[in-house]
Amino acid sequence: MAHDDGSLDDGRSFVPSTGLAVVVPDAPTAPALPPHRERVTDKDPAKMRSAVRTVYTWFYLSVAGSIWAIAAYMLFPIEDGRWSSIAENNMFIGIGSAFALLAIGIGAIHWSKAVMSDVEHVEHRHPTRGKDATRELAIEAFSDANEDSGFGRRTMIRNSLFAALIAFPLPGIVLFRGLAPHGVDPVELLEHTMWKEGMRLVKDPTGTPIRAADVTIGSAVHVIPEALTELSHHDGYLDEKAKAIVLVMRLRPEDLIQAPDKVDWSYDGIVAYSKVCTHVGCPVALYEQHTHHLLCPCHQSQFDVKNHAAVIFGPAARPLPQLPITVDADGYLVARSDFQEPVGPSFWERH
Repeated sequence: MAHDDGSLDDGRSFVPSTGLAVVVPDAPTAPALPPHRERVTDKDPAKMRSAVRTVYTWFYLSVAGSIWAIAAYMLFPIEDGRWSSIAENNMFIGIGSAFALLAIGIGAIHWSKAVMSDVEHVEHRHPTRGKDATRELAIEAFSDANEDSGFGRRTMIRNSLFAALIAFPLPGIVLFRGLAPHGVDPVELLEHTMWKEGMRLVKDPTGTPIRAADVTIGSAVHVIPEALTELSHHDGYLDEKAKAIVLVMRLRPEDLIQAPDKVDWSYDGIVAYSKVCTHVGCPVALYEQHTHHLLCPCHQSQFDVKNHAAVIFGPAARPLPQLPITVDADGYLVARSDFQEPVGPSFWERH
């Protein structure tokens, strides 16, 4: 039996068994940062200058990539509609934009690896707002970071980075500008569609004329002008369809709220509204027959069909334009006229 002084009954000293433990000669040490190793750029000023040149060269190459993407948009036009022209345009614009972004990334990584200070330090975080003295220390830390990174004093790196970041989004701006019509007023283009008096409403895409008697209460039919079926893609089929697409729905006549000047725009509870959302032009095609609401899937604008497609939720600025309709002598749905207001987005005309 062992006593408190470590001796046994027979006088021998007590030595505890190690059991399964591993006995090591060195005592354990607390974890710590590894010894700092200087980089070649820290030892050789010439290497540091070379690294700085490499960084801003990559940034300027990014600017060149952005400029090439803009130039490719002009050098490889797609107006002829050929797939080869579209492929070349997309490929060269993509190469320029991808290289611009890649060069920014490579330059930033090389800057952090070879130029910025790499002295390790540990900063303890606190879950609550620090004292004023602590906040002053934080500001001082930012100042030290600016000094260590050389952002304030290495003007070539700083200016080239600014140039690359400014130039990179320019191709996208040019591309989006190219989507807008040139030399014409967009509002004027959207004020007129293919619809005209007496033109039949036909199903999209089959082109089948629609009889009023075949439209049941609660149904929704995707509709295009009859003349659109005779138009080829080279003659602007997609452009005309994008403006003239319509959704036809039938409600009970007593459920409709009709303004006095629009009483004859519907026929026996059948109404027709533009499918082009007045927010940014997405197709509005989700119809809920119990509430008579139309939903735009892009930004969740909702329109009340029974009340002239008024906006009841979402960012849309105005109701969907209504197409005045009636029936011809054979009972088919026809347009009374074109839309009485511009279709599509309203950001460039009015709010």
